[in-house]
Amino acid sequence: MKRLYYIATLIAALSAAVPMQAQEDDSNTQQQQTRRRGPESSRGGRADEKKESGLPELTVRAQDMNERMTQNIGNARWMRVIYRQIDLTKEQNAPLYYPIQPMNGQMNLFSTIFQLISEGKLTVYEYLDGYEDFSDTYKVNLKDLLDRCHIYYEEVPGKGNAASSFVVNESDIPSADVKSYYVKEAWYFDQNNSVFDVKILAICPILTVVGDIGENTMAMFWVPYENIRPYINTSYIMTSNINNAMTFTMDDYFRRRMFEGDIFKTQNLMNQPLQAYCPTPDSLKKEQDRIEGQLVAFEKSLYLQPDTAQLATDSKGKKTKSATVSARGQKTEAVKENKEKAVKTKAPKAQKSAPVRSVRRRQ
Repeated sequence: MKRLYYIATLIAALSAAVPMQAQEDDSNTQQQQTRRRGPESSRGGRADEKKESGLPELTVRAQDMNERMTQNIGNARWMRVIYRQIDLTKEQNAPLYYPIQPMNGQMNLFSTIFQLISEGKLTVYEYLDGYEDFSDTYKVNLKDLLDRCHIYYEEVPGKGNAASSFVVNESDIPSADVKSYYVKEAWYFDQNNSVFDVKILAICPILTVVGDIGENTMAMFWVPYENIRPYINTSYIMTSNINNAMTFTMDDYFRRRMFEGDIFKTQNLMNQPLQAYCPTPDSLKKEQDRIEGQLVAFEKSLYLQPDTAQLATDSKGKKTKSATVSARGQKTEAVKENKEKAVKTKAPKAQKSAPVRSVRRRQ
């Protein structure tokens, strides 16, 4: 019986040792294969993931924050849509242009947009002059965009049913040729919340193409601002040549309206730009100033302006005489003062001289 017990234990031990040896053999063969292929092949999956995801994916928290920051203009009782052109060659708009090439993990606005498009994280739409439609019908295909803008790329066919991908070198991205942007914004007044504010609806990069005739500009596509805001909300930029600390993001730059843009069009029934009825630069400048003045005047007309005469106080904190009197009293006092001044300034009347009596000499 003891012999049978020992034999049974030996058989069980041998049966357990055989799969362990097989696992060790498999691991050894895998290590040998990775040594032959090199370290890059063993980390190929991670490298591909890093290469595909150059910008971080949107988290649930980022999406929720983007929804909360979205301004609802559906309840607006008054709204005016303005089109502006931002010239990146101006110093105030330079934070959106530099650095031209990605450097130390920093990218300008167009490089960020182009990388999001190439990775399939951002959808852009065709440029329609005055009739913007952000629906699936007017989506821009990446291949068509590359061909239309003459951007060099390499097409990599997909395996099986997978779509082909496009590889563009960083030196071929025309970030240096995008020297201006169109910004579509809506000035609105929400009567329910008593808010007068401005909302950026979309931005459009303008490509400057140098040809035999000279420089030509081409509007590339429209980007809804709400779609790109979660990505540029974490892109810090330098906004001053004096202070080099990067304390503002691209989203802050747009929301705080730190850019300088000239009005070139307002939404109207005939869809006419300002140049259609302002042929000269002087008339165009006057029309731009008139539109800006209308926006300021409308905002001031919404709220009750305080009476500055009633708020005037002296150095001791007491109201002065001019602050306590009414407007009608001010007019009467001004009339009295003018009369007193007029009386004082009148020439004195000439006094009548006494008659001169002749004196006869007495003999």
